[in-house]
Amino acid sequence: MATRALINPAQLRWARERAGLTIEDAAECARVAPQQLSSWEVGETQPTFRQAQNLAQSFHTPFGYLFLPNPPEEVLPLPDLRTVAGVPTPRPSVNLMETVRIALQRQAWFIEYQRDHGLEPLPFVGRFTLNAEPKVVAADIRVVLGIDQEQGQRTWEIYFRDLVSAAERIGILVMRSGVVGNNTHRKLDVGEFRGFAISDSLAPVVFINSADAPAARLFTLLHELAHIWVGASGVSNVAPGNSRREEIFCNAVAGEFLVPSDLLLQLWNESGEALPIRVAGLARRFHVSQIVIMRRALDLNFIDRATYTDFYLAALAAFRNQDGGGGNFYRTAGAKNSFVFSQAVVTEALSGRLLLREAGRLLGVQPSKIREFAGQIGI
Repeated sequence: MATRALINPAQLRWARERAGLTIEDAAECARVAPQQLSSWEVGETQPTFRQAQNLAQSFHTPFGYLFLPNPPEEVLPLPDLRTVAGVPTPRPSVNLMETVRIALQRQAWFIEYQRDHGLEPLPFVGRFTLNAEPKVVAADIRVVLGIDQEQGQRTWEIYFRDLVSAAERIGILVMRSGVVGNNTHRKLDVGEFRGFAISDSLAPVVFINSADAPAARLFTLLHELAHIWVGASGVSNVAPGNSRREEIFCNAVAGEFLVPSDLLLQLWNESGEALPIRVAGLARRFHVSQIVIMRRALDLNFIDRATYTDFYLAALAAFRNQDGGGGNFYRTAGAKNSFVFSQAVVTEALSGRLLLREAGRLLGVQPSKIREFAGQIGI
């Protein structure tokens, strides 16, 4: 007879709810009957050790947690700056917690890498305080990135890629993903967060939630870069009306960088077109997405929040309805990890200074595929 695991039934239920699963969904993930899972949660019966281990894996919970007398205190390792209608958001999901943890692990490795190579702290990290003028901070970001004000030279997609490349070129790790690690079944919820920043003078990190509509990611990128410029780490939902001082400031900097208020005010007043035509024309003028124009119009009280929200939700729905495949795995992995980070890890692995096993763990790539990965990212 299989040995039964003397788990705490209350902990099993906590683990399921922590993963955001109903009894039915959890049972399907664990490949057991819902009635069986319910029986284990109320302590009528007990799972075998193998069943308990499978449950822990399905709920993305350490196995030992199922035996604790009470749930452990889990704290998001970054300041939580998210609010909805001025109210702090609920407990972070296990997907958000793990995504932040992975980013911190990669950043920690890169900090040591930077120190080993004798690199100096980056002078722009924490250069300003929240008392600075957003226009001044936006101008400094532009100078440091070496990006001229956009006046129709590029599409917004190319503009976004150019900004990411410029940020990485000056030492910022830009990570972009819509899933936890490489698990495509664990999608990140854009309703929970749009991005986060981890400020550090040697290895600042910007993470962009790729589950968001592509047109909205440009604003998030600049918002998180503003966090780096004021040296303020945090998880953001970049929501209009967020009452946190840091978020108000970073939204203002992002807006001034992408669409300067003085120029937008002038062009907005000069246009007598209906809203959709006006917004499309301004998007072409600044070569940002129409979402960014609508966001700036909202910030400057040209439109109301309901109008902006309807527009954003329509764009998000259109993105989610696209068929599109996953693209090249290695190029995607480079973007998830940051190309600068990926190149550093691969270079260390190919030189023999880092075990292939460790490189694979850091990159989320099979150790045997490191050389192939190196070719795909241009090493």
